[in-house]
Amino acid sequence: MEWQAPAIVLEARPHGEGGAVVGVLTEAQGRHLGLAKGGASRAQAGLWQPGNLVEVRWVARLSEQLGAFSGEMVHPTAALALDDPLALALLNSACALAADALPEREAQPRVFSGLLALMANLGRGAPALLADYIRWEALLLEALGYGLDLSACAVTGTAGHLTHVSPRSGRAVSAEAAAPYAGRLLPLPLFLQGGQAEADPAEWLAGLRLTGHFLTRDAFGSRHRPVPAAREWLETRIQALLPPQPEAPADA
Repeated sequence: MEWQAPAIVLEARPHGEGGAVVGVLTEAQGRHLGLAKGGASRAQAGLWQPGNLVEVRWVARLSEQLGAFSGEMVHPTAALALDDPLALALLNSACALAADALPEREAQPRVFSGLLALMANLGRGAPALLADYIRWEALLLEALGYGLDLSACAVTGTAGHLTHVSPRSGRAVSAEAAAPYAGRLLPLPLFLQGGQAEADPAEWLAGLRLTGHFLTRDAFGSRHRPVPAAREWLETRIQALLPPQPEAPADA
């Protein structure tokens, strides 16, 4: 049994004498694990860093076995992100979510292509990719069966002026229908309704909190697992980009 394909490294855990159990994501094989002999050694450790695009070959005697990985570097994403803390946080969050949330050995062509585009463009800097990253999280939710419905208002059926999302149903709500309940709804950033760029950290944070709510409740909560720490760290870094809030006036 064997296959060969371009793959994004999601995780690598030391195993035995210098080996590593590596998790990758490919278009046709989905999330797939394999043993990389010498994968934790000095010679190979750089290859199996999360985010790297690697040409992977998997070989096993039987299809249900863990099997063995070998690989060649195609694009060293991890090394290119080292000097940009926000880009590194984005990379680690994306890889950790895919590694923890996706089922094994199920084809994920849209999730793979979306993640591949993020990793390939990480050199542009995280601010240019945050909107695309959050749209990728929404795509991940959809692939897991928890997709958001942002096509029309859940109350009125209209497609315009959508400003919020119901935290219960994941459906969009228009400004008019949301007004009496705004405090109980999740704000819907405009960039999640289209493909436009977004440069406002407050909008990034709103988007992360929106997708994060459903990741926490559905993708991970349904399996009684916490959201990966790397995802929480990314949100913390975005929060730190916001200007400090003015202090409330002291009581007289």
